[in-house]
Amino acid sequence: MRCPYCGQTKNRVVDSRTSREGRAVRRRRECRECGQRFTTYEVIEERALSVKKRDGSYEPYDRNKLIRGIQVACTKRPVTLKQIEEIADAVEENLERSESGEVESREIGERVMNRLRDLDQVAFVRFASVYTNFQDPEEYLEAIRELGGRGGYDAAQLDFLEFVLAEEERRAKDRKQARRRR
Repeated sequence: MRCPYCGQTKNRVVDSRTSREGRAVRRRRECRECGQRFTTYEVIEERALSVKKRDGSYEPYDRNKLIRGIQVACTKRPVTLKQIEEIADAVEENLERSESGEVESREIGERVMNRLRDLDQVAFVRFASVYTNFQDPEEYLEAIRELGGRGGYDAAQLDFLEFVLAEEERRAKDRKQARRRR
């Protein structure tokens, strides 16, 4: 392993432990030349997974893209990076069981939404709005009502969403009336 500080390949392993729920080995190394420490990960090289998009095209599965999408939905929410990575790990674990080596983007989105629904309702609605391509405020309200009907939800979050969407509907109505008056 090449030292990221001095480029030498002489180093020793200081500590090893499993990570990512046993799917990787984290190794702490120390360079024998410069004495700096660095971390490496050893993972199983898995077969490539292809994602079939809505338009029928394919692209390679990208964990970072999945995590970024979840992070956007969780912006300014009390959701940690560790929780986001746990969602990605759980989704990946299910995807790895796919016999064909390809999965539809719809399936990935549904798995993420199922996890977010239980973790944070606001993040769920945000993710669902992009994933399912909501076209009007009524679709937001429908998603919120569905959450409320499930039970075990955070009433304060849903009340806030209902309020915001009602305000948005009122503003849209006002804009429409203003256009008619012109």
